[in-house]
Amino acid sequence: MPLADFYVLPDAEPESRTAFLCRLADKVLGRGLNVFIRVSGETEAQRLDQLLWDYRADAFIPHGIINQTPTAPVQIGWGEQLPTHRDVYINLALEAAEETLEFERILEIVIQQPDILAATRKNFALYKKNGITPSMHDMRRRNAS
Repeated sequence: MPLADFYVLPDAEPESRTAFLCRLADKVLGRGLNVFIRVSGETEAQRLDQLLWDYRADAFIPHGIINQTPTAPVQIGWGEQLPTHRDVYINLALEAAEETLEFERILEIVIQQPDILAATRKNFALYKKNGITPSMHDMRRRNAS
């Protein structure tokens, strides 16, 4: 049974979502796991590809876009594209695909935007319907003190 984690960020800026994604991908890689990041389309994949290159001067996140670059521990894809591994799935697309449930770990990054909130609520319900009890990590509480 997969594990699902929702990281609820305090702000509404899309940049905070991708910045958190970079930190999360770096952390997951540090645990020796492969990562698949699902985005909404090719333009977003290319933008994320550049953000991962620019992440930190003292860090390297080996990554690539599925079907465009050699296979790397972090792969970016959209639509029906899937990697060969089933380690960690990070969903930056709005809707979770059924294939999401094939991964050992599912991560959702929530920001305070109506479309993101609605989509991640729907994804939460999908996971629950399939017997997964998602864990919530409310990052808003950490900034409240």
